[in-house]
This record gives sequence, structure tokens and C-alpha cells, in this order.
Amino acid sequence: MQADRNSLRLKNQLCFPIYLCSKEIIRRYAPLLKELDLTYTQYIVMMYFWEKKQSNMRDLGRALLLDPSTLTPLLVKLEAKGYITKIKSKLDGRNLDIAITDKGAKLEKKALSVPEAMRECVNLSEEEAKVLYNLTYKVLNNIERKEAQ
Repeated sequence: MQADRNSLRLKNQLCFPIYLCSKEIIRRYAPLLKELDLTYTQYIVMMYFWEKKQSNMRDLGRALLLDPSTLTPLLVKLEAKGYITKIKSKLDGRNLDIAITDKGAKLEKKALSVPEAMRECVNLSEEEAKVLYNLTYKVLNNIERKEAQ
């Protein structure tokens, strides 16, 4: 019985410090992203488009682990800001792709200061950051693999 009770203590939960860390990191992003007129989720969508330039909803959702009901309002807001646009798919004219606009591409230059500010905020060595990154993705991959079973 005692072991069961201890398993419910916050200090014994892996999820709790991960949750707190995520919440605090996103909170620290807020003032940096406010200067770009982006929320954190809009920022990760823009990072995707700065890299890929064009995509469809399915590939975007898979890459960011976001479902269409979350992505659709994000994309509507980013399109209203002029950062992305919808275009007919080159593969299938009945479908729409999403592409970064010139205005969205120019925003990347303004965003270059954000990663450095966050590196200073979390204050990890390059090696520590790589270990944390790799372990975090290992957890995500393990969860995805478990769900696929």
C-alpha cells in the first residue's frame, strides 16, 4: 500500500517537471514573440514554413503533432496577418497547399534573436541541451510507438 501512495507523490512524477518546464518555457517565449505578433503555436508553424516554404495540412499536422481543429484557426490568423497563403496543390488541383508569403519570410530575420534569448534563459551547455533534446524525443517516440501497438 505504501508503494502505491508514493507513486502518486509529485516528487516521483516524471510528468510534473516536464509539465512545469514546458509551461515556463512557453511563458518566457511570450514577450519575445509579442514583438513578432505571434503566439508560441503560431511561432512553431512559422518555423515549419521558414524551413519548408510550402506544405499541405496533413504534413504540417504530422510534423507539429497538431490536429486540423487546432491548425485551422492558427492558419486563418497567420493568413490574415499576411504570413502565409493558400494555393492550389500542384499535385492535385482540388486540394490546397499552404505557402509562406514574402512578408512571412521576412519575419524570419526578426525572429533570429528568439533562439539565442531562450538559450540564455534555460542556461544549459550545448552538451546538456543535446542530451535533453534527445531524451525528450526518445520519450515522444516511445509514446508514439506504444500508441501504434
